[in-house]
Amino acid sequence: MKIDPFPKGVELLHNPLLNKGTAFTLKERQELDLEGLLPPHIFSQDEQKIKVLRTVREKETNLEKYIYLISLQDRNETLFYRLVIDEIEELMPIIYTPTVGNACQQYGQIFRRPRGLYIPFSNKGCIDNLLSKWPHKDVDVIVVTDGERILGLGDLGADGMGIPIGKLALYTACAGIHPAKTLPITIDVGTNNEALLSDPLYIGLRNKRLRENEYDEIIDEFMLATAKRFPNALIQFEDFANQNASRLLKKYRHSHRMFNDDIQGTGSVALAGILSAIRIINQSLEDQKILFYGAGSAAFGIAEIIVQKMMLLGMSMNKARSRICFSDSRGLVVKGRANLNEKKRLFAHNMKEEINLAKIIDSVKPSIIIGVSGKPSAFNEPIIRKMAKLNDRPIIFSLSNPTSQSECTAKQAYLWTNGKAIFASGSPFDPVRWEQTTYYPGQGNNAYIFPGVGLGVTVSRALYITDEMFIAAADTLVASITDNDTKNGRLYPPLTKIRDISYKIALSVAKVAFDTNISRISQPENLEEYVRGSMFEPVYRNYV
Repeated sequence: MKIDPFPKGVELLHNPLLNKGTAFTLKERQELDLEGLLPPHIFSQDEQKIKVLRTVREKETNLEKYIYLISLQDRNETLFYRLVIDEIEELMPIIYTPTVGNACQQYGQIFRRPRGLYIPFSNKGCIDNLLSKWPHKDVDVIVVTDGERILGLGDLGADGMGIPIGKLALYTACAGIHPAKTLPITIDVGTNNEALLSDPLYIGLRNKRLRENEYDEIIDEFMLATAKRFPNALIQFEDFANQNASRLLKKYRHSHRMFNDDIQGTGSVALAGILSAIRIINQSLEDQKILFYGAGSAAFGIAEIIVQKMMLLGMSMNKARSRICFSDSRGLVVKGRANLNEKKRLFAHNMKEEINLAKIIDSVKPSIIIGVSGKPSAFNEPIIRKMAKLNDRPIIFSLSNPTSQSECTAKQAYLWTNGKAIFASGSPFDPVRWEQTTYYPGQGNNAYIFPGVGLGVTVSRALYITDEMFIAAADTLVASITDNDTKNGRLYPPLTKIRDISYKIALSVAKVAFDTNISRISQPENLEEYVRGSMFEPVYRNYV
């Protein structure tokens, strides 16, 4: 990243992208006007990392750890990313799920320093002007939210900014997107959360949410202004409510370089988990019967990518959809039920209406049950034991985030099936000991998917993002899982491998872009070297 003129003195120390703190060399201190502004001893980056990691571990709560890490990111991004990459298994749950959910709930109280851009609806007609205030003009990835459905916590309005910030930290840590080329954005269209509207510390507008045409006009203006101001940027939609998520994806996906992570990223990582699970039991995807508990945008994103994968394996679309059932707040989704939306009609079957989950399982006889309801403890002991009675190795995915919203815990899944369950969750759970075996529950973390997809789209300059890219990402992730991983119950590889996995996913995604002629550039002669060379490494550089 070239900065001209290069800052000196206090200005340099206050630039988180350039600041090295006590690691500035003697010569740098002399020539960059830093003498006297720093203590005299010079520390290496490794020594600095030991100090900050010790401080993190001394914090009593995860929220305190989160606040400390964000403050480190605000003053020294290179050290922040070095720490996160080296300690990814320990720190990802702090900078993202589940801790980020708690951070968003208390965002007004912990807000220290603004990061990213806030676009309030009161600035309608001036969004391009707001975007022009961002200091970095070469942006590769934007994560945007309107804060209406933050994880499983609901409408947090402008306090949802923690989600774009956290997602972009993972883009850099997991896939090497340069932090200067990332931009978190919150579109503040109001909130219907009465507690926030009456909270004197709430950082957003005190208005009810815009709906219908007024809402769409803001989003339209944002998309057009962003395409003009940052023509190379990928736009990731994050935590939009069900009534907007799918329709906005359908509206923009072929005209803009965008995707919805809650739909496509979740679908891809869940597909990878299912493919991993059936590898354990030596079965085929086409033979599975899948029941979704919850019928929001994430559920349909998973279902649609499963259907597409089944079709690639030779099934017809109708046959593939017949293998998938949904249960929503009104029970089993069946043909003949009134007021079914377009998505539900595609998966409505000629079955008897039923609202009780246990009876639905008796009727559907699923081999896989996927929880995306945000209803904690929905998969209770009778439900899980029923799945174990129907299947030698029941596949149970409890994907709702954060941990407090999970349909069941890993311990419950293993305990109530006598260790037979093949389990994955949306948020992390500790290993579970059952008899003589330790199980390592899989976390269907979208971070396995979206950073690599983003890097692949960025390096290929794809015009838009296709479902084939997400299927390629899922297949690449599954190929990274070893027999030793699955033997220990892992449906996903250890997070310590995530940077290499993201690199491989980026390769597969870029190849899809080049092979389908949707790239704005020619394929580099050595694509592997080109992708690897595009990845940011958080090491200090010499300034003089």
